[in-house]
Amino acid sequence: MDVLRIIFALLAVGLLGILFGLGLAVASRVLAVKKDARVTDVEGILPGANCGACGYAGCAAYAEAVVNDGADLTLCTPGGPTVAGRLGEYMGVEVEVTGEKMIAQIMCRGTRETSTTSFTYAGLEDCNALYASFQGDKDCPFGCLGMGSCIKVCPVDAIYRHEAGYIDIDQEKCISCGKCFKVCPTGVIKWVPYGSDMIVACNSTDKGGVVKKYCSVGCIGCKICEKKSPDGGFIVDNFLATIDYSKDGERESAAEACPAKCIVSIKKLAVKA
Repeated sequence: MDVLRIIFALLAVGLLGILFGLGLAVASRVLAVKKDARVTDVEGILPGANCGACGYAGCAAYAEAVVNDGADLTLCTPGGPTVAGRLGEYMGVEVEVTGEKMIAQIMCRGTRETSTTSFTYAGLEDCNALYASFQGDKDCPFGCLGMGSCIKVCPVDAIYRHEAGYIDIDQEKCISCGKCFKVCPTGVIKWVPYGSDMIVACNSTDKGGVVKKYCSVGCIGCKICEKKSPDGGFIVDNFLATIDYSKDGERESAAEACPAKCIVSIKKLAVKA
């Protein structure tokens, strides 16, 4: 008799489980909130990075805001003008898309082998923690601290430590979300146009003589770049060379003649956004 009771109990529990399962399945169909097909379509246009650069929790949230709340169609920095244009076409709205897609670049190639330091840091491996200690251990107050906080926040693993020791950004992977800018305490990360061929990898505005004392790869404001590549867009201001990318003249001569070798090539992208 005890065996029969156990069998009946198991059957009863199994039957109840089946009935509850069927009930939940029916309820999920009856009570389900149907997703607007337009939201799905808009989400499909977005790059799917879920980086939050648009100000929303992710691509799905931004898609809902576009469809239901009339959110600005130009908020997706990873997608740039291309995605903004496609969103405008889908929503039947004219979108004014101006400018070129920008990507991040770290304007420093200084490492602890090429740059002097004033103390030995043994704290958290975090740039802001290091910066809180006398604005970093490097004697250069403008450069990359090298703790890799930007690496940790990059949602697409575009930032990495180069074999030479400095932090670099893979131009093909960068989605322009801007998260690295927010965690960098020295402001060494800058925007450059997508497809740029070279950068001046320095952020120091100290005089050349001062720079030479603490960094062997820092810009000294010598203006050789302006002379060697007059059409290359090099501009030396406040002891620091920068590049006007609207100029498309050759820059190789300037890079070769640069005493500090801080004019460096970055991988030129084959296709513009």
